[in-house]
Amino acid sequence: MASAAATSGSISSHSLISRDARAALIGSVRHLEASIVPSTLNCPSRRRWAVKPLHAVEPTRRNDSVAPLAAAPATMAEAVAEEKGRGREEEEEKVDYDQLARELENASPLEIMDKALEKFGDDIAIAFSGAEDVALIEYARLTGRPFRVFSLDTGRLNPETYRFFDAVEKHYGIHIEYMFPDAVEVQALVRSKGLFSFYEDGHQECCRVRKVRPLRRALKGLRAWITGQRKDQSPGTRAQIPVVQVDPSFEGIDGGIGSLIKWNPVANVEGKDIWDFIRTMDVPVNSLHSQGYVSIGCEPCTRPVLPGQHEREGRWWWEDAKAKECGLHKGNVAQEAAQKLGTNGNGAAAVNSVHGIPDIFETQAIVNLSRPGIDNLLRLENRREPWLVVLYAPWCRFCQGMEASYVELAEKLSGTGIKVGKFRADGDQKTFAQQQLQLGSFPTILFFPKHASRPIKYPSERRDVDSLLAFINALR
Repeated sequence: MASAAATSGSISSHSLISRDARAALIGSVRHLEASIVPSTLNCPSRRRWAVKPLHAVEPTRRNDSVAPLAAAPATMAEAVAEEKGRGREEEEEKVDYDQLARELENASPLEIMDKALEKFGDDIAIAFSGAEDVALIEYARLTGRPFRVFSLDTGRLNPETYRFFDAVEKHYGIHIEYMFPDAVEVQALVRSKGLFSFYEDGHQECCRVRKVRPLRRALKGLRAWITGQRKDQSPGTRAQIPVVQVDPSFEGIDGGIGSLIKWNPVANVEGKDIWDFIRTMDVPVNSLHSQGYVSIGCEPCTRPVLPGQHEREGRWWWEDAKAKECGLHKGNVAQEAAQKLGTNGNGAAAVNSVHGIPDIFETQAIVNLSRPGIDNLLRLENRREPWLVVLYAPWCRFCQGMEASYVELAEKLSGTGIKVGKFRADGDQKTFAQQQLQLGSFPTILFFPKHASRPIKYPSERRDVDSLLAFINALR
């Protein structure tokens, strides 16, 4: 049920929700206090929530670990509030979030959102990136409860994203709480390594400075947060996320392991269903989406995806598919299952599924090449027929995303004199594939001409049937 304060017409816009007695933090980091603006003044259909920033003053000591001041309550009212806070903590300790996740596994995003806002009130906030997770804000609005929204401004976002932030604030009548990176840390990184060092040594360091540390400071003022993570978003990292969990990576206002709860209301929702919801509810969208962008981050590290590509391939495209996390959700990254692929006496794959991971590209039109088979292709300078081979890993969402088009292509080429094959190039075979088969990231597609000693790497990231056919026809 929505707070009575949110709907009462008698509440002044200057009335304040009672301040948490534990809100004073070292380094002037303060817990948020909210001013309630009656929704009936200007927009009858929506509430307007004016919220002070998570941290009104940036800490003077650059320390990622922020702890509350230990101070005795000055008044009886503060003592009562402190006692209530301890009672709330004891109640939270009794919650089995694994069990709660199982109970909510089949719940709708709206039900999960309502549960999160009801349970944590002003101690929870929605993490908004400026992409399709605007759906989270719409779900929060539909609950009728007050809610908070924060976002990380890395200083390198697209202009379209900043305009989108402004449109969202006006549409919902809210103030997004922006978190910024430490200027001295950014200055040191750029001076020492340049503006685009991530193209050479990976994106993790830049993301740590511009995103992870600001997020850590933001979460230290909360007891829970809400994300737009979905299981279908990223290969190898998000497939098992629950709808609610004890955050494995960050700490909340109380500090320590288990002090922060992470809610993922759309974990079980597919991207197309998110977009159906966004269109139905007619909410603002980032104009970059109409330009082919699906997953949107910083401007230097984001680009549109092409036909046949998975949405996360637009992020950090120069890196391996499994590295496509910035660190905000590093707790998702699980150990890679199935590092090794057993073979029988003929060198063929002994099994098609390893540790529960099903194989892909399973059709009679595609030859499953073993290590000896791919070695033979490399050694032959005069082949009886040309070959098209995909280097893949079955856990890779990008490989899974092109499976339908590759199978269709194989069936089209059946009987034409061109062989179509696949070679599993992860695990023990990865080093060999990188050194001998030009493997950069999954999937890599190679064409072995009839009269050539070396394979030709498919240079495009378009993996639709027509594009692949054009590549083959140009080399036949």
